[in-house]
Amino acid sequence: MGFQAGQLFVNLPVDNLQNSINFFTALGFEFNPQYTDENATCMIINGNTFAMLLVKEFFNTFTSKKIIDTSGQTEVILAISASSKTEVDELVQKALAAGGKPFNNPVDHGFMYNWSFQDIDGHLWEVMYMEESAQ
Repeated sequence: MGFQAGQLFVNLPVDNLQNSINFFTALGFEFNPQYTDENATCMIINGNTFAMLLVKEFFNTFTSKKIIDTSGQTEVILAISASSKTEVDELVQKALAAGGKPFNNPVDHGFMYNWSFQDIDGHLWEVMYMEESAQ
């Protein structure tokens, strides 16, 4: 078997760290205070997956590449699983109520269901549910 990562840390540039914390808190996510300061926070997606939300100036210290303009460009779609179709709908509705924007309409394939939103910084999130028998 090939390489197996123990944990995944996705780094995302944000305009205003506190606004991003407020947005994701409204969706039910928590943050690790050990990795939180005025430049960054560590959002806990699950026990092995985290999103590092970094203010753009700090994000730029890790790369010489230009940060994309998320109003017209996409670099990545972050896909997370949910335990039911209802949970998919609830999370996307929370995101929209907290200031996120719709992205794709819900798609129901019967065995798989997904719906997408843009967070307040324009990052794309897809929430999906797949029946266990289809996995």
